[in-house]
Amino acid sequence: MAKLVPYSSLPTNGGSGSFSYQKNSYYQGLAVNVVKDKVEDAIIHKMDVERLSSTTTTINIADLGCAVGPNTFVSMQNILDCIVRKYRAQCPNREIPEFSVFFNDLPENDFNTLFRSLPKERRYFAAGVPGSFHGRLFPEASLHFVHCAVSLHWLSRIPEELLHEGSATWNKGRVHYTSAPDEVVGAYRARFAADMENFLRARAKEVVAGGLMAILTTGIPHGMPHAMLPAGVMYDLLGLALLEMAQEGVITEGQVDSFNLPIYAASPQEMREIVERDGSFSIEAMDLANPSPWLTGPVNMQEWTNHVRAAMEPLFAAHFGDQAIVDEIFDRLVRKLVERSREVESSYREKIQLYVILRRV
Repeated sequence: MAKLVPYSSLPTNGGSGSFSYQKNSYYQGLAVNVVKDKVEDAIIHKMDVERLSSTTTTINIADLGCAVGPNTFVSMQNILDCIVRKYRAQCPNREIPEFSVFFNDLPENDFNTLFRSLPKERRYFAAGVPGSFHGRLFPEASLHFVHCAVSLHWLSRIPEELLHEGSATWNKGRVHYTSAPDEVVGAYRARFAADMENFLRARAKEVVAGGLMAILTTGIPHGMPHAMLPAGVMYDLLGLALLEMAQEGVITEGQVDSFNLPIYAASPQEMREIVERDGSFSIEAMDLANPSPWLTGPVNMQEWTNHVRAAMEPLFAAHFGDQAIVDEIFDRLVRKLVERSREVESSYREKIQLYVILRRV
């Protein structure tokens, strides 16, 4: 059986170079902004700030999977501003509490770049919390608001079944469950469910009663084949590019067969079942949204690939090793996306972003 790459230890590209996440996360920021009103509505109508602040002088907010900015700073400021507005409306005669914001990501995340980019004018104390959000990160009942955007679709690890040669779950020649047999899809689904259960179990310990959690992640309408989505088209083309490179001797076939993207897009039905089975949070809002309503013309394939590379390049570097090979992988992907641009642009994107607002019971 092929060796598993430790995907759980691979953050986004750090620094501020051409393929850094800091310079290539504009799309993610726009996607978060699409549901900004949903998050603010939850704070205004579901967050009892008088109750939450009755036993503390500090409101604690956490952003899980913060990466290196700048999106996390925008989100944290928007949430803080909204809580302040709610506090002034609900408690007009009381002093506004202080705020602490905890920026969480994997230990290997480029926290240096993150904190060098912190806004100079901010009304919160900032701290970094390294660790996987699939486990405990904070003391019990210490958080009042948790934000987790464009990160929960990352699995803690690849399902091991994908590497069992000759089995129904062996994902030979593919890099994802897109266009794969049902057994492969099932292995991904089970891994996501286990990860999500761990995530909720940890947050149930950390979030105070009445505290809120806003999740924004990759989603899909129930029953829709992933190959119909823009990302699904891209994953299939990525697999083809790798197979071509194997045929040309640039990489080996074994390297292709043992490489799988640790990404899963959940439907609202799947997410609802997991949350309700856990029972620690009530679902205040859940739906699918269009992450790119601003996109009305052709897709810039180079720009899109740069954003993908900024988020995923460490996976490729860890698996294939040679930087020249990694460069060629993404160069080939761009060319294939351009060749199949009509297919990409006609693929379904209306409701492929899942947002969930949860309240700790």
